[in-house]
Amino acid sequence: MSTNGESDMQQAGWTPLILAVAPNGARKTRADHPAVPITIPEIARCAAVCAEAGAAMIHLHVRDRDGRHSLDVDTYREAIAALRREVGRRLIVQVTTEAVGRYTPDQQMAVVRAVRPEAVSLAVRELVPDAAHEGAAADFFAWLRREAIQPQYILYAPDDVARFDDLVRRGIVPDGPHFVLFVLGRYASGQRSQPGDLLPFMTANGAGHVWAMCAFGRYEIACAAAAAALGGHVRVGFENNLHLPDGRVAPDNAALVAAAAAAAAAIGRPLADADQARALVATTSVRCDAAP
Repeated sequence: MSTNGESDMQQAGWTPLILAVAPNGARKTRADHPAVPITIPEIARCAAVCAEAGAAMIHLHVRDRDGRHSLDVDTYREAIAALRREVGRRLIVQVTTEAVGRYTPDQQMAVVRAVRPEAVSLAVRELVPDAAHEGAAADFFAWLRREAIQPQYILYAPDDVARFDDLVRRGIVPDGPHFVLFVLGRYASGQRSQPGDLLPFMTANGAGHVWAMCAFGRYEIACAAAAAALGGHVRVGFENNLHLPDGRVAPDNAALVAAAAAAAAAIGRPLADADQARALVATTSVRCDAAP
């Protein structure tokens, strides 16, 4: 056994696993599950129990008064402040820029410039849909770097990985390291992603980006276990799945976080705390927003 506080598996070379929770997404409602957090106080309480269960990051969606997906600046600011009061810096707060058919690339980038979050997820397909959008995207990505805002680039297919690498080569995306998210599956009735869906992404990731995965459907935790074993990081939660590994409906998001944490523990991989996670994905000096 280690005598300096490190676990045997850390000494054996495991990188601590970043476990993120996506508790609501843009589409889920209480009709899908009564524990989907919709209001800001609900999201903050959910964040606290998920942090206790092992999460180091929250993927933040907010809603308008009618419960619809929103990229409203003031709502984001209110939610981030509530999260900081509830959990301090025990979670990385990553805001989404997801369009959901409502927002243009200019609007998506504008909200990030106004909110200046600690971290942000960016769908490359949405922000850079074609060559005409490359100039504005390049300016935005460079601004993120200057402001020490940590991006996670969302990639929906192996072809997206190749396109992302091309954007890096041509300087549209700044030089790495880069943190990317491999999305297994789609919003579709009955979608059940499988652990094997990771393999084409792994083959495409020749540049060796730091990666995480999310997966749709009841095999989410099986996919998370595969990602953990392959050296990736993991995002789980009601945004993509409502089921525990045994097929039962999870009582809440924290149960899914705990299931993913248990899968990592089964192979001896330690969990990252929020500060370790910040260091693992940092592309520049780590930003330290003070908790209120």
